[in-house]
Amino acid sequence: MGKLKDRYIRFDWAIKRMLRDKANFAVLEGLLTVLFEDKTQIVEILESEGNQLAETDKFNRVDIKAKNSKGEIILVEVQNTREVYYLERILYGVAKTITEHISLGESYGNIKKVYSISIVYFDLGKGNDYLYHGQNRFIGVHTSDELQISTKQEDAILPKYPREIFPEYYIIRVNEFDKVAKTPLEEWVNYLKTGEIEPDTKTPGLSEAREKLKYYSMTPGERYAYDEHLNAIMIQNDVLSTAKLEGLTEGRAEGRAEGRAEGIAEGRAKGLAEGRAEAILATARNLKSMGFPTEDISRATGLTIEDILNILR
Repeated sequence: MGKLKDRYIRFDWAIKRMLRDKANFAVLEGLLTVLFEDKTQIVEILESEGNQLAETDKFNRVDIKAKNSKGEIILVEVQNTREVYYLERILYGVAKTITEHISLGESYGNIKKVYSISIVYFDLGKGNDYLYHGQNRFIGVHTSDELQISTKQEDAILPKYPREIFPEYYIIRVNEFDKVAKTPLEEWVNYLKTGEIEPDTKTPGLSEAREKLKYYSMTPGERYAYDEHLNAIMIQNDVLSTAKLEGLTEGRAEGRAEGRAEGIAEGRAKGLAEGRAEAILATARNLKSMGFPTEDISRATGLTIEDILNILR
């Protein structure tokens, strides 16, 4: 029998199960080095919500929280399915991390810079790029210059830019990547999307991943759990897509009917608005009938849990 061709484990599974091991830090360090364009060394993995291994959390979101050699904190998150208030949750996660890592009564000078990296596999919105970067810069409204703050450091007054202190955000829109991978960053995003790694890659982290993240190096039990993880992702995405399509179809039909009944611009606008609302309600009903938990329905539709309980009684 011929040798089985290497398959590589998806990154979301790896950060949940493998990349928290110090022996495997080189994989994550490679991604961060390529993304930041600066050599990054991980000192330790910190406690985070993504350490949970509950069945309900196995396919939706996983994360890892690390401290680098500069004492900064890096949040890496993989989100597999759509979440309505995703940006708000990123902001909350960063704010929570900042406050968790400064003790009551400590000087504000001990606040750590936080980097938030989101690897998303759903349609986050409109945009032509697969990688977006955001950070705080204070720009003069009339002069367009960037504000520098004078700060005391080691008994000296030094200038510092707010962007050196405030969090930075990276969003990798995996499904938007459609290039032939030529740069280290493109090789990484291609792996995130396809699970493929070139056999002769010299990209930081990926050469280590080729050795440490082989599918056939896992035990039969680990492979079974991993395959179930992939099935759960595919099933949830399919269910959500179907529910959304059915909800939109039903809502649009009601919206058009309402618009025709009114026969005027006001009626059409009202019909469209009500149609959209009905689309959301129809999606919620479909998800409920398929057995989805109320919390998941809330994330998928943007409705509050209280609204969902009232609607679906």
